[in-house]
Amino acid sequence: MSDKKTLLSTSQLQGESTCQHFNVKEEARKLSLWRRPFQTSYYFGLQLIDEIRDVWRKLQEHIVPVVLCLCAVSTFFIFINVPGPQHQYVGWLNDAILWYVWWVFLGVLSSIGLGFGLHTFVLYLGPHIAGVTIAAWECGTTDFPSPPYPDTIICPPAGVPRHRITLWNILNKIRPESMMWGLGTALGELPPYFMGRAARISGQDDEVDDLLTNSEDTEEKKSCMVKFRLYIQQLVEKSGFLGVLLCASIPNPLFDVAGITCGYLLFPFTTFFIAIVIGKAVIKVHLQMLMVVLLFTRNNLKLVEEGIESIPYVGHFLYRPVEEYMNQTRITLHRSTSTHIQQSQSTLSIIFDVFIGIMIIFFLVAIINGMARRKFRNHYNERYEIILNETDDSISSCY
Repeated sequence: MSDKKTLLSTSQLQGESTCQHFNVKEEARKLSLWRRPFQTSYYFGLQLIDEIRDVWRKLQEHIVPVVLCLCAVSTFFIFINVPGPQHQYVGWLNDAILWYVWWVFLGVLSSIGLGFGLHTFVLYLGPHIAGVTIAAWECGTTDFPSPPYPDTIICPPAGVPRHRITLWNILNKIRPESMMWGLGTALGELPPYFMGRAARISGQDDEVDDLLTNSEDTEEKKSCMVKFRLYIQQLVEKSGFLGVLLCASIPNPLFDVAGITCGYLLFPFTTFFIAIVIGKAVIKVHLQMLMVVLLFTRNNLKLVEEGIESIPYVGHFLYRPVEEYMNQTRITLHRSTSTHIQQSQSTLSIIFDVFIGIMIIFFLVAIINGMARRKFRNHYNERYEIILNETDDSISSCY
């Protein structure tokens, strides 16, 4: 009789813990700076401390590479700051490294975060491509004086020979920055792959489902995610490298699902990484470059301006900031490198700056919410495991 009571209490406890575990997931989804600012900030702080500790521990585990990197960086900075014939070459190398690392960093921000990445193509790379395209048609060349290019675009002096502007010339001008950004997006897709791989190795299939779906999603949306995952799984199993390459080569906001699925299927990392680098840094980025360059060619830009102006009732009001921005851009492009023009920001520039600020705020909020939810789940899961272990120990001692 006592054995039956013990078994009954154990099953009840396990059922309660399962229900609590489910409620923990539900409560974690509710954590948000907008709804629970203090609780979210608290768990975000705890998770941030854990991340700092993990980084510090990993640095201590790899102390030799860390010391070598610090020595290399220190030597480079000494070469930059010490006067000598090497100064101009090292300075140019430093500027080039910072410029391209910046674009890789923006690419990582664009794709990292399981759906809440910062849309840096719209905010940075797209405007950069558009600016170079407009300047090429306005200046009649892509040989902009460097410096100040790439920080500032200025048309070369009148005596410099011009050449016929072609689509290929413009693509060549913007290709390095674009491909570095594409490489960054490929690097940002690695965390979902490793998360899916870790879930498969540890046998935690539920973690994969949690990554792919949201408890606040409708059943229809969850069903679509499951179908898409199965489709990606079949594509990867049948086509392998070409399947991953196809998924990475097209604008695909759900590529995180493909990365998680590839990791869960234990798809070879080298093959996966080469496929996404070729797909994102070569094929996809050239499609995006081509789209923006064609949109901002001289003839197409005029068509866009005329289309905006022809919108009934509001076209005139929408066209005014665009016209103001284009006139100010032409004045800026045709100034000399030694001339400084004091100019106020155009209405379009102010609107775009506000848009960038809002996007960055939402990006940071999404990171804070994600880290807080992760710490919340881990904290309560650990507590339930301790309770279950203590219960199992007490039950075994009864026997």
